[in-house]
Amino acid sequence: MKHITQTLTLGAFLALATLVATPAQAQYNGSHSLGDFGVQSGSQPGPGLYASLFYYRYNADTLKDRNGNPITLSPGSSGGNLGMNAYAPILWYVSKVKILGANYGAMAVVPWANGALEAPALGLNEPTGTRFADLYIRPLDLGWHANNADFAAGFGFYAPSGHYVDGGSDNTGMGMWTAEPFAGATLYLDAKKTVSLATTAFWELHGTKKDSDTKVGQILTLEGGLGKSFLGGGVIVGAAYYAQWKATADNLGVARTFPGVGTIGPALDNSKHRVFALGPDVTLPVATKKKLYALVNIRYFWEMGARTKTEGQTLIIAATFPIPSVKLQ
Repeated sequence: MKHITQTLTLGAFLALATLVATPAQAQYNGSHSLGDFGVQSGSQPGPGLYASLFYYRYNADTLKDRNGNPITLSPGSSGGNLGMNAYAPILWYVSKVKILGANYGAMAVVPWANGALEAPALGLNEPTGTRFADLYIRPLDLGWHANNADFAAGFGFYAPSGHYVDGGSDNTGMGMWTAEPFAGATLYLDAKKTVSLATTAFWELHGTKKDSDTKVGQILTLEGGLGKSFLGGGVIVGAAYYAQWKATADNLGVARTFPGVGTIGPALDNSKHRVFALGPDVTLPVATKKKLYALVNIRYFWEMGARTKTEGQTLIIAATFPIPSVKLQ
């Protein structure tokens, strides 16, 4: 139910922007999958081993320019549609070892992804098969627990293990190393700690893309939400959000010329992307009177306010299993 997986690249759909937008509006995505933290994003679970199964669905039929206007391929055209699915088993270990007063933990995510691009105006219909995506490793995961708040901080990285070809439309990886420090907090607004307000910040630092001189700009992502828990925390209902801004410009390394568009680069300074999203976040237990076997989390986001980016909807379903099961009595 926390930071879980890396998603399929949006490279194919963003390639449409290169064809129909001004040169300054071409942008690259980072590695962080939006929405993978929820209403208690700043909280680390208690010591133990956790295994999760994670499903991520993103669908977009709108591409926005740098002013927030929809980009169309031709008069009367809806543009196209991008659908992506990602699946990931996750292992997350939280120890009793203390570092600076925090519990030390670590995480590993092994994602698989597929997608489909449809753009009838260009005669495109390009589904991709399910392939291994970029591996996510978090070797440093620290969690603090105070009377009225939790705090989390650490460092993770994405390894370029997914399928990637420079300029390809069927990539399931980003073709680059990404370092990602993070920090966040969950504040409890009542004495029983049933009402929470959380946010976590992630900062992406990217290496050069494979077989090119392209380097994606640095990206800030915020994720969290407002939640209310019941049954001792076994049920949580709330509203989650995410927001992302590109902080520094992409750099192609060299200038590139595209037919019908002109010369782009090397720096793409004029339109750094952004997007916001909001939606419900629900966690339900799978339990008997004596044992808790799993927690199932469902989140759905509607995106808004996009600039130089796709705008769509995100669905996340995650089942987390404590190992061993937790005794309730």
